[in-house]
Formats: sequence, C-alpha cells, structure tokens
Amino acid sequence: MDSLSFPAAFIFDWDNTLVDSWEAIAEAINHTRAHFGQNPWTLEQVKANCVQSARDSFPTWFGADWQQATDIFYRRFEEVQMQSLRARPGADSLLRWLAQQKKPCFVVSNKNGLYLRREIAALGWDDLFVATAGAQDAPRDKPARDPVDFVLKTIALAANTDVWFVGDSAIDVACARNAGCTPVLIGDMEIAARLSVTDVFSDCEALGALLKKRILPYNQRQVV
Repeated sequence: MDSLSFPAAFIFDWDNTLVDSWEAIAEAINHTRAHFGQNPWTLEQVKANCVQSARDSFPTWFGADWQQATDIFYRRFEEVQMQSLRARPGADSLLRWLAQQKKPCFVVSNKNGLYLRREIAALGWDDLFVATAGAQDAPRDKPARDPVDFVLKTIALAANTDVWFVGDSAIDVACARNAGCTPVLIGDMEIAARLSVTDVFSDCEALGALLKKRILPYNQRQVV
C-alpha cells in the first residue's frame, strides 16, 4: 500500500479480532455436541471450526437435527456469554482513536447479530460503530459480500480498496476480496503467506501504531 495512504473506512471482524469470547463459544458448542453424542472439541478445534455462521455450519455438523442443535447452542451460549468476554490487546484504544479521527468503523461477524450487539453494548462500544452486521442480518453471511454491503449502505459508501476489512481468518479474507475491499489480517506471517495477504499485524495495538504513523503525513498531503 502507498506509505501515505489512509483508509476511508474500516470493517472489523469480531471474535479473535476485536474480542476474545472463545471460552463461551466452546462451552456452548461442546454442550450441544454432547447432547447429540458427539465428542467434544478442544479450544483450538473450536477456533478452527467455528468460523461460519450457525445457519451455514450446523446443517453439516448436525444434519437433520441442525435447527434443534441451534436452539440448544444458543440457550447455553446465553448462560455463559459474558463470562469470558474481553477486548483483545489494543482494540479499545484503536477504536476510540479512529473515532477521534472521524473514520467510520463497522463490524461484520458470523456471530448471530443479537448476541453480537449484546457484546458490543457490554464493552461500551455502541457509539464506536456506524453499523454492524451479524449472522442473518444480511441475506447471506461471510464469506459472501452481503454483510459488507449491508453495513456500508448506511453511509452510502460502496465497497472498494479504500475500505480495510480487518479480520483473523480465511473467511474474513475471502469476504474482503468478494466485496472488493482490502484484506488486513490480525494473525501471524505464516497464515498471511498462506492467504497471500500482504498486510498483517500481531494485534490491534500493532495496527494502531502503524495508522498513527500514517495519519500525520496523510493530513499534510490533504492540506497541500
């Protein structure tokens, strides 16, 4: 990317990008798997498997029982949802700094929209996002581009490479590319190389540090 470039807008994935709530997700999915006589997943297996929305993944995992499994999952998730929720390093400061810069931020997640917005409210981040899209808020979920278009239309912004889609997984990268946005990865270089993503950061703190270095020359160029 241009060393003086600064994005027009930011779309963030939620789990494992801005927050960590994997313990609650693991508890709920393993509770559901146990109900149907399936072996539990390790936390790493949960992180690897739980990337699609429930409406896309549960039919594969539970077959004809997928709707019942969805109900069981969400009943348990509601009970444990807030127990492990925490912001990831640098997320809060990055979002608040972007708000100060008047850069529109959005969330696109495959977590059910109702539970996504509960978590946003619990962290006190309601005023930091222009719009959010969780699973089932748009006609299709990630990796389809539908949720990207869903949030960007709130400010009449068309998806383009000036919009950074910040996520941690292959499904986020695919969604960004399907929408024509620039994929930015929170992860490690090995994952980035496998996905052919050139912009990769260890966490939101590292991303924020880069953006703060760019904002001054960008503003100077705008004045000129």
